[in-house]
Amino acid sequence: MKRVLAFDFGGSSGRAILGEYRDGRLDCREVHRFDNNPRPADGHFRWDFADLMENVHTGIEKAGTVDSISFDTWGVDFGLLDRDGNLLEDPVHYRDDRTAGMVEQALQTLSADELYAATGSQIMPINTLFQLLALRRQQPELWAKASRLLFMPDLFAHALCGADACETTIASTSQLLDASTGGWSKPVLQAFDIPETLFAPLAASGTAVGEYRGAKVIAGAGHDTQCAVAALPDPEANAAFLSCGTWSLLGCELDAPILTAQSRRMELSNERGANGKVNYLKNIIGLWLIQESRRQWGREETSYSYAELERLALAAEPLRSFIDPDVPEFTPPGDIPGRVREFCRRTGQPVPETVGQVMRCIYESLALKYRFALSQLSANTGRRFTALHVLGGGAKDGLLCRMTADCAGIPVIAGPVEATALGNILIQLTALGELSDLNEGRRLVAATQNLRRFDPQPGGDWDKAAAYYEKLLQTTGR
Repeated sequence: MKRVLAFDFGGSSGRAILGEYRDGRLDCREVHRFDNNPRPADGHFRWDFADLMENVHTGIEKAGTVDSISFDTWGVDFGLLDRDGNLLEDPVHYRDDRTAGMVEQALQTLSADELYAATGSQIMPINTLFQLLALRRQQPELWAKASRLLFMPDLFAHALCGADACETTIASTSQLLDASTGGWSKPVLQAFDIPETLFAPLAASGTAVGEYRGAKVIAGAGHDTQCAVAALPDPEANAAFLSCGTWSLLGCELDAPILTAQSRRMELSNERGANGKVNYLKNIIGLWLIQESRRQWGREETSYSYAELERLALAAEPLRSFIDPDVPEFTPPGDIPGRVREFCRRTGQPVPETVGQVMRCIYESLALKYRFALSQLSANTGRRFTALHVLGGGAKDGLLCRMTADCAGIPVIAGPVEATALGNILIQLTALGELSDLNEGRRLVAATQNLRRFDPQPGGDWDKAAAYYEKLLQTTGR
């Protein structure tokens, strides 16, 4: 039996998931769950790295003897080390506001089309490139001390065993990796005077980079989205995927990147997958809107369960008003319900007043944005998608899956819920030689995981709503 340990860091919590594999059977269980609470410190919004490493060690102790360990997190964030390998300061969180205005400044050096053609990444202020430019401008003394940049999954591996490697899936979120060659983009580094020596050697997904107490430390797929896609259950050729958590990442697998100006204008990204494919996808704010709305109502001393919010949404009038989830005001923490109302007021729509109306607006807007993103993928790839696999926490949300199937007009296959941890585990098992490749792992997921299918139901006014929604998006510039 092989025992592997996956650490998965999400927006508000982290988990240590133990996978045990023997004779074609995979059993997974959570051995440790802990808070991931970024907090203001030293003028920025930061990861609490020391606390998280304490929980990593606790998770390892609870798991007992394992054959390997791997880490995954969201993309773009990083830590800086000095020449002795010491962390210079707690990593800054992408929700910090230090990158305000940096995109506009950067595009004076390289145009949007040039930057996109080089990296294939959607140009977003949170990307590593713009974080680095902000850091160099605002903290020149820190920049002068920095000898090595490690993305968050690689930083955890370094803290555990001294590894010095940069895994490719997490690197591809940075706006610094060459989308065509898979190496660092020399034109981008030269244009912005960033030394290539700042980065650790690139390591393919599934590379063993060190050892801790007899366990191999594996650079799996450091980007949590690519872990989730690794667990895509034996997909058909024209299937799309939706990795649905705090963020929604809707895309498909390709053999080569698409780097056209049209693709850039549609805000589509080319990311490296754990299997060497290109994951061509759209970043959309996802369950964050529901999670933060629930927290806001809690701050107002009214507590709702997710089931209650879904029930209230179902009871509200359908297709009444919509938002664009990706306008900047929905990214920061705070009063999301109030911002939903203000968006609708500003765009001349009926203003959702009740909790149910706000929730209905969010649910339907997500479904409509998914449909819109599928149409953009089709326009650039020439594919007609015949199914959508919903991976991660969103697979538990039956209302969102049902609305998405009805709105997009294609079947939705929901699951696995624990796709990120499963993908992390499958990559480790492949690295250990227990699985021949990730395709075998995907067949294992399809055969053993609980999947739900939502076929589109006739009726409703989704086509009319979608036509209106596209016009609404034009007013937001999205």
